[in-house]
Amino acid sequence: MYFNDIESISQRLPLLPNSSDWNLALKRLVPYQVQGRVCALQGGVIAVEGLPLSVGAVTRIDRQGHGYMEAEVIGFQGDKTLLAPFDVLEGVRAADRVELVHSSRCVRVSMELCGRVLDAKGDPIDGGDPITAGKRVYCDASAATALSRQPIKSPIPTGVRAIDTLMSLGQGQRIGVFSAAGVGKSTLLGMLARGTQADCVVIGLIGERGREVRDFLENDLGPEGRSKAITVVATSDQPAPRRILAAKTATAIAESLRDQGKSVLLLMDSLTRFATAQREIGLAAGEAPTTRGYPTSVFSSLSQLVERAGNNSQGSITAIYTILVEADDNNEPISDAVRGFLDGHIILSKALADSGHYPAIDVLRSLSRLQQQLLDPKQIALGGELRKWMAIYDEHRELIQIGAYRSGSNPQIDRAIALKPIFDAFLTQATDQIVPWKESWDALSQLIRN
Repeated sequence: MYFNDIESISQRLPLLPNSSDWNLALKRLVPYQVQGRVCALQGGVIAVEGLPLSVGAVTRIDRQGHGYMEAEVIGFQGDKTLLAPFDVLEGVRAADRVELVHSSRCVRVSMELCGRVLDAKGDPIDGGDPITAGKRVYCDASAATALSRQPIKSPIPTGVRAIDTLMSLGQGQRIGVFSAAGVGKSTLLGMLARGTQADCVVIGLIGERGREVRDFLENDLGPEGRSKAITVVATSDQPAPRRILAAKTATAIAESLRDQGKSVLLLMDSLTRFATAQREIGLAAGEAPTTRGYPTSVFSSLSQLVERAGNNSQGSITAIYTILVEADDNNEPISDAVRGFLDGHIILSKALADSGHYPAIDVLRSLSRLQQQLLDPKQIALGGELRKWMAIYDEHRELIQIGAYRSGSNPQIDRAIALKPIFDAFLTQATDQIVPWKESWDALSQLIRN
């Protein structure tokens, strides 16, 4: 605890009779500093002796002649405390002094953050003014208890026809966008950010290339989407602790706004890179690798992060996470685990993207688990009818494409073939086009009726 912390506490004390004497006494206290010394460097993890701190505590290392560097406590090894650095290790040497900074990381949150771009620690990186206003909240908070969550009853329009009609999302739902690289997930996230009716959008860009961050902000998000978005960035070249912290910071900002009564849309790209960063930390701390080299802590960290989204009595967080898949393998460990945490999945198809079909949503493989309770029976029937004819075409796709199917052999297949281009036109959408909820359903109703 430092003098500034003590002064802050004294200022928050209620003004009781004679309390000024207590406040003065607190200010005169000499704070006790918890210190240790660097004793070893093990694969990117710093071992420190004489530093009895809890996991999650934030420290700073005095790199003599190279300034201070922050690091987070991630574990223990005998009587040594293991730290993961937030910056490159250049300048760290044995016997460097290590001090406690915070018992847990905090970030300031208010609606004034809308339009700002922040780093993992919540500091602005857009050239704007420093963040001085807002409530301080913990980045690594616990999820709400099961019984304190409010049921998901209301749909949240996204402006994307395929999603609103065939995999409708509800306020407080958590869904994953599963995609290989280069299939249009960032473009889809930009469409969702611009088309949502949520009060605020919080975006976490985790492990992206620096060039992609700027492209997303300027092209995919655009001025309209950026004005109501709070973006937290940790690029791929930054250490694993920063990438992990960025995901937690974005979630903490969304939680704080939800507690202020806001409807929040949380977009995180990507959950896979959060898991990769967690794997780096786990292996460096000495955890045993399990499935495809992932320690068990990765999967518990994923569930803890995802569970923080949802509804409470004040507001809602609707969360959309992207998950990178290799060669359309949706059963690799991270994809397989995350699917069990979420309330649905949107699959982006490389084949559709290659054919120029955007957004490249594979409707038959995508699912919103809450759609049945969000829509009325008529809407459910309309979506089911479209899926039925698409499934018939998909079942006989190979015969049709190689010319083995003879027209007139099966009336249902003939009708599915006739409807295919009509359905494709309905499901494709320009990236700058936002379609209102009612207009999407009217278009689907007319399409099915005709």
